[in-house]
Amino acid sequence: DLGFLPQLKGIFEVLPEKHQTMLFSATFSEAVESLSHDFLNDPVRVEVTPVSSTVDTVDQCVYFVEKPEKKGLLISVLKKESDQSVLVFSRTKHGADNISRTLKKAGIQSEAIHGNKSQGQRQRALSDFKSGKIKVMVATDIAARGIDIHELNLVINYDLPDVAETYVHRIGRTGRAGHTGRALTFCTSDEQVMVKDIQKLTGRKLATVRHTA
Repeated sequence: DLGFLPQLKGIFEVLPEKHQTMLFSATFSEAVESLSHDFLNDPVRVEVTPVSSTVDTVDQCVYFVEKPEKKGLLISVLKKESDQSVLVFSRTKHGADNISRTLKKAGIQSEAIHGNKSQGQRQRALSDFKSGKIKVMVATDIAARGIDIHELNLVINYDLPDVAETYVHRIGRTGRAGHTGRALTFCTSDEQVMVKDIQKLTGRKLATVRHTA
């Protein structure tokens, strides 16, 4: 699920033996760490800011729900936030497509972007999202790397990420440039360990919102 890995390998096969390589990543998960060892020789690692830092302009809370309740909760939240731009994070490409289809059936216009979409499809969807033509974008972590939406109001973690550092990157899409934002996380019983990891990493306790079906 690393997006451009085959293309990277193809490029490295035709590079001259002597060359310099630099790797930049918004987050540094175990997968990216492993990738760096494949392509770099004795790299020097430089971190600009701690991965644990979250901004105070983002109001963070968590809903404890079971998996079958997630879609209903998402629809409920989005209908209440119908005038807001919302970025929804899915763990997988298939999940992103599935969520977007569910929202469309509920009358909520949305688009999904992920690594299986063409560059043209991603650009069109992103343009529609930036212009306000669509209010909801469903994305995987890979596809959301370059998203910078002016005054993005709300980020929803429909699925929790595999590593706590990715959570910091996700919610950093909102509350930017002096604006305030909100981050909602949907957590099932088997994902609660990740919420604990996030709280440990950031040093902040997520406010709990109880969901009643």
